[in-house]
Amino acid sequence: MFERVLSFLKDLPGGGDRRDTGDELQVAAAALLYHVMNADGVRQDAEWERFKHVLSQAYGVTGNALEALAAAGEKADNEAIDLYAFTSVLKRHLDMDARRVFIGLMWEVVYADGDLHELEDNIVWRVAELIGVERADRIEARRRASAHVPGAPKDE
Repeated sequence: MFERVLSFLKDLPGGGDRRDTGDELQVAAAALLYHVMNADGVRQDAEWERFKHVLSQAYGVTGNALEALAAAGEKADNEAIDLYAFTSVLKRHLDMDARRVFIGLMWEVVYADGDLHELEDNIVWRVAELIGVERADRIEARRRASAHVPGAPKDE
């Protein structure tokens, strides 16, 4: 898997003639989740653990494969010039229900530290727009993710 991930990363950010693979989807998702986790400029342990937990649950990876996927997501995010390189992959590979679920995963990562930063909120909004998730669905996913976070905003 890691060789294919590295092949995908070599093509960033320009696009080009990439193959549509499950690894491409996983790296794109990991990059977006990593991006929202780092949006406020502070990576807390709770966020990092939630990020890895979400990847593990969503893609059934553990151990070295999980560490490789997390590292690939970090590297891809650091090398990307915009979110489109990743959102276009999600839009191509995921049906609408899966896209809604992904927005929920983003909110889980955002609220892992118990706080919502305006940049995190903006990134989830932009990703949702780029993958075609409606405002009402984004708000509902946010509400579900923040339900157990004291002091978290409950609506927009």
